[in-house]
Amino acid sequence: MIAASDIPSGLRDQAYLGPDWAQWLERLPRIASDVLDAWDLRRDGDQAWHGCVSLVLPVVTADGMPAVLKVAFDGDDESQHEALALQHWGGDGAVRLLRADPRRRALLLERAQRRDLRSVEPVAACRVVAGLYSRLHIPAMPQLVTVTSYVDRWLTALATLPRDAPIPRRLVEQALTLGRALVGDPASTGVLVHGDLHYENVLAADREPWLVIDPKAMSGDPHYEPAPMLWNRLDDVAPSERRTATRDRFFTLVDEGSLDEDRARDWVIVRMVLNAHWMIEDAERMNRPLSAKERAWMTTCITVAKAVQG
Repeated sequence: MIAASDIPSGLRDQAYLGPDWAQWLERLPRIASDVLDAWDLRRDGDQAWHGCVSLVLPVVTADGMPAVLKVAFDGDDESQHEALALQHWGGDGAVRLLRADPRRRALLLERAQRRDLRSVEPVAACRVVAGLYSRLHIPAMPQLVTVTSYVDRWLTALATLPRDAPIPRRLVEQALTLGRALVGDPASTGVLVHGDLHYENVLAADREPWLVIDPKAMSGDPHYEPAPMLWNRLDDVAPSERRTATRDRFFTLVDEGSLDEDRARDWVIVRMVLNAHWMIEDAERMNRPLSAKERAWMTTCITVAKAVQG
């Protein structure tokens, strides 16, 4: 039986996600307990881990195999096709899906190690991810939402940004032009993309050195993938060295991942400007000024967008 006290504080602290989140947290102990019983799983110790919107429990199956049970927030649209993507990959470069209950958003997964790519120097980590691209980027399933459907909506909102907003207008106009061209390009869909492929979503494993977890699966373009590997861990770099660090990562991903440099650059610019815009939207939605943390994040977005251009 899972008790409310077993839920990690990192999940309980996210009340800002709204009433649906609070209601799910209330249901979560019962959901997890029911799945443990239904699948004849035994908890492996008292630990309870979590992702941004999911509970993760180390378990042992009835035949003694170590695994993890993941129960995700049912209001998270981004992860709705996680099971489908993992099933489609079949363990090739990603953790194996052992069982799924889509209604309860529950997954039984191959257990990897707790160590992720943050334990590896960033450029070396980029080599690992670039080496996984060709295995992960296979034909998309017809059930997936397209990257372009999301980006088209986001660009429509970006076009309304006032000219005096704290994002260089040149970058805004560039992102709009590039983004609209990418949305209209048939090559921007048709490939299964992870959508959130960064250091924490690649775990060390026993079956292979590294395996991918937690896809936000979409039908898209492989060149959409590099951006999270650029913006994550950039705070660890001195401001004077961030341009060089970004470019080293970018060209490692492009060269070793056999990507087209111009197309990958265009997607990075579009994604970084959209990321910065979302900070402005969040502040406006809550009728408050941008916080220091949000301004720092926007600076990171602008730094990355400029760095990949030379």
